[in-house]
Amino acid sequence: MKYFIGNWKMFGIPGSIKILDRINNYVKKDKARSKNYKVIISPPYTLLENFTKSFKNKKISISAQNCFHKNNYGSHTGFVSPYMIKKLGVKHVIIGHSENREAGENNHILKEKVLASVKNNLNIIFCIGENKYEKRKKLTLNVLKNQIRKSLDKKYDFKKILIAYEPIWSIGSGKLPSENELSNIIINLKNFLKMNYNKKHNFRILYGGSVDSKSIHKFKKIKHLDGFLIGGASKSSKKFIDIIKNFYK
Repeated sequence: MKYFIGNWKMFGIPGSIKILDRINNYVKKDKARSKNYKVIISPPYTLLENFTKSFKNKKISISAQNCFHKNNYGSHTGFVSPYMIKKLGVKHVIIGHSENREAGENNHILKEKVLASVKNNLNIIFCIGENKYEKRKKLTLNVLKNQIRKSLDKKYDFKKILIAYEPIWSIGSGKLPSENELSNIIINLKNFLKMNYNKKHNFRILYGGSVDSKSIHKFKKIKHLDGFLIGGASKSSKKFIDIIKNFYK
C-alpha cells in the first residue's frame, strides 16, 4: 500500500472542497490501481468537520495537521486536543512536522502529543527530519533515530503509525536527496525500527520534501518507500492527481 498525503498547511476555505471532489472522483475512477494506494488530505482545523462529514465512506481520508499535547479540555487558548479532533470523526493527525519543530516543539512535547493521540485511537503521521547543518555534519541517521526514540514508545501499535522522513533542508527549496541517499536512509530506519521496536512489524516510511509531478519519477524507483507527504502540490487537484499518475506510469 502506498500513501499520498496532502498537507495544506495554512490554506483553504469551505469552497476549497471542490479540490477534494476532483481528487476523489479521480481515485474512484482509477479502479485498477486505487486498491494499492490511499489518499489522505490534511486541511486546517477550520475545515476538518466539514471535510470529514463530506468524505465519510469515500475514497479520501481526512487528517488534522497537528494537535495539542494535552488530552481532553483545558485552559489552553487557541489549541485543539486529540480528543476534540477525534470527536469530529477525523482519523489521522500529523505530529512533529518540521515547521512545528522549528517553532519550538521539542521531543518531550511531541512524545506527549503522540501519547494523547494514541489514547484517542488516532492514526499518526509522525514526521522526522534533519536540518542543513546536521546533514552537512553527516548526522542524519543519528538525528532521525533520536527523534524516533524520544517520542515513540515500543508498546504502541505501529499499524496505526506512519513515519514521514522530511529533510528540513529540502522543504520548499527544490533540493532533493539522491536516490541512493534516500534509499539508504529508508533501509537504515526500517532496520533500526525492527531491531529496536518490533522485529515482525512491517514499518511504513514516507518521504516529504519538494514532492511534485516531476520529482515523483525519481522517488518511485525506491522500492522501500511507502508513500509521500506532499505540501504545495496538494493544494491543486491537478498537481496532486498528476503525482499519482506519474508514480504509476
